[in-house]
Order: sequence, then C-alpha cells, then structure tokens
Amino acid sequence: MDTLTVEGWCDQSGVDKPVPLEKIRFHISAVCHRELEAAEEELRKTQAPEKFIEVDMAALELELPATVGRLSDCRFRVYLGALDSRGQFHLVGHRASDNALVYTNPVMVDQLG
Repeated sequence: MDTLTVEGWCDQSGVDKPVPLEKIRFHISAVCHRELEAAEEELRKTQAPEKFIEVDMAALELELPATVGRLSDCRFRVYLGALDSRGQFHLVGHRASDNALVYTNPVMVDQLG
C-alpha cells in the first residue's frame, strides 16, 4: 500500500483563485492501484478525456486538514498528460459544509509502488 502526501486546493464559489490547503494524506491499496492502471489503459484505448474511480473511504485512510472538515463525496480523476500521455490522477471531492471543490495536485500512476 502506498501512502501519499500531496498539496491540496479548495475551489470556493465567489473566490477568483483556488485556495491552497495544507497537505492531504491518503493510502492507495493494491486494488485501487490496479484500478488506476486499468483506467489509464482504458483512456489510451478509448481516447476519452478522463475517467472517475469511486473511492472506498475506509480503505483510503484519508487525512484532511482541519480547515476542510468532512467530504460529502470522494473519487479519483484519472487522465492522460497532454505532453507525454502518461496516466495521472488526483483526489477530488466536495466539502460537506459548503460543497466547495477540494482536490489534490496530480500524481503519476506509474510512480505508485
């Protein structure tokens, strides 16, 4: 299982630019890793712009900054990089208190152990 610590962002309505968050930490299980790899391959075959993978919150062991609170939903967005077509993913969800979009910087799928 890989543990990732990634920069996070919050995109609130009425604010011009996303607000940086403290680091977001989560675990990628072996099953989730295979799902990310399969999504990357599917995107290569279908040329679709992105694919979303639902997240098992119990397996994810998500640690959010206190300022975020609880998320109402959580999933991974997988896409191919524009320059090198390598699979990338990032965590996306919505803050339960105000539905603001919360997301992380992207991570390369092939960098997972």
